[in-house]
Formats: sequence, structure tokens, C-alpha cells
Amino acid sequence: MLPGLAYFLLFHYGAMAGNVIAFKDYVPFDGLWASQWIGLENFQRMFEDADFWASVVNTLWIALLQLTFYFPVPLALAMLLHGLTRDSVRRFVQSVAYLPHFLSWVIVVALFQQLLGDTGLLNSALGDAGLHSVDIIGNPDAFKPLVVAQVIWKDAGWGTIIFLAALAQVDEQQYEAAAIDGAGPWRRFWHVTLPAVRPIVVLLLIMRLGDVLSVGFEQMLLQRPAVGPEAAEIIDTFVYYKGIIGGDFGFAAAAGLFKGLVGAALVYTANKIAHRLGEQGVYR
Repeated sequence: MLPGLAYFLLFHYGAMAGNVIAFKDYVPFDGLWASQWIGLENFQRMFEDADFWASVVNTLWIALLQLTFYFPVPLALAMLLHGLTRDSVRRFVQSVAYLPHFLSWVIVVALFQQLLGDTGLLNSALGDAGLHSVDIIGNPDAFKPLVVAQVIWKDAGWGTIIFLAALAQVDEQQYEAAAIDGAGPWRRFWHVTLPAVRPIVVLLLIMRLGDVLSVGFEQMLLQRPAVGPEAAEIIDTFVYYKGIIGGDFGFAAAAGLFKGLVGAALVYTANKIAHRLGEQGVYR
């Protein structure tokens, strides 16, 4: 327990002290405490920066698309796997579904470029058929659906693990009793399966809301040059370019702190709503 406690104190709670540079004109050569205090000036610049708000809008759009199209996929896939009767088939499908999670974003983006890029398999097939090529990888309008599709392909299988664990706890006698009473597959899903996984769904949804503004730093950074910052700039890449590339550490820290506070507020609000609806939530 002590190593785990030391890890969180040092690398999580201790690192939070670095947020103090959001209120300073931070100069690395002067150090953290010798740099000049400037109050909320970094936040004022941030709120007046059109590029920052553009990154917030992009982040919210991608987060909304991920919540709508990605979040239900692991649950649906877990239910399909749970319905498979042959263990060998289930283990094979699970292994295939888990595999993309272990690929780095560099490999995933490269694979999609090989499939959907200018010289990829799709355009080669279209060219052989005498059709016009389509530019999906470099099209800013297709970027947001593309990144959501990449997340689904990479992580949907891995996301089924918790749902499968919840489904494994359901007493099979409940399904048998419901079937004897004449309940069809839909009614068994609605009255047996859904109540069993509902607390897990609520818990994961609340935790996802806390991390909703983290929509994939590496994924966006790798594809940003192809579509431009107008389509691919999110808060994390905005912080990276302002802080690491531009050297404006205080400004970047203010943007990062803003993101953390919004995430904390979303978790607190969602937890309160869950309690009002009779769910356990993340904490009491």
C-alpha cells in the first residue's frame, strides 16, 4: 500500500503544485518561486484568445461524438460476446477485439493512412474501377468522424472487459426464470441484463465525463499537419504548442488548469445527478 500511496502523493498530488505557474510570468531560468506573480493575467489572455476557444470547440465536438458513438459500443459488444455459447468462439473474438488496444497511436494512424490516404488501398481500388479518388485523411470535414472511428476500432474491444465482468455476475437462473415466464430476448435484456450493468454504465459515464476534455493528445498531434489546426486543434495540443513549442509556460498552464477544473466540475455535477436518480455514483 505504501508504494502506491507514495506514487499518488509524488506524481499526482505533488505535481499539482506546478499549477502555480498559471499565476506567474514563469521563466525557467528564474525557477518556480523566483518568477514574478502576475495574478490572473494568463487567464485573461487565455479567455481573449480566439485560438483557445477554437480548440475548446473542437474538443467539445470530438468529446460529444465519442460519448454518442463510442461509449455505447463496448456495452453492445460485451452483450454480443456474453450471448455466445461456445467458449472457444468467445475467447477468439475477445482476443481479436482486444488486439488493437495494444497498438500505439503511431501504428493506428499509419494503418488508417494506408487504407484511406491518397495512395491507400481505398483510392487504389477506386482508381482501378475508374472512379475519382477521395481524400479522407486530409479532409478537415471528415476529420472528426475519422478520429471517432479510430477510437472505436482501437479501444472498443478493450472497453468490454468491465462490462463482461458485470455480465458474468448475473445469475443464469434469472434468465431461465424469465424465459419460463415467456420473456423474449428483448424483455430478458430489459428486465435482467440492463439492471445488472446499469450501475457500471453510470459509474463509467461519470468517470468518462471527468476526462471528457482529454480526447486523444497523440492521436490529434499526429494528424494535425494533414488537416490543419482549424480541424485538429484541441486543448491538449493547444497547451503543447503554447508551452513546449512556444515557451509560454504560464499561459499553457492556465489552459491546462482550466481543463482540469471543467473536468472536476463535470464529475461533481454528474455524481450529484446520479445520486438524485438513485444510483451509487463514484463517491458519496
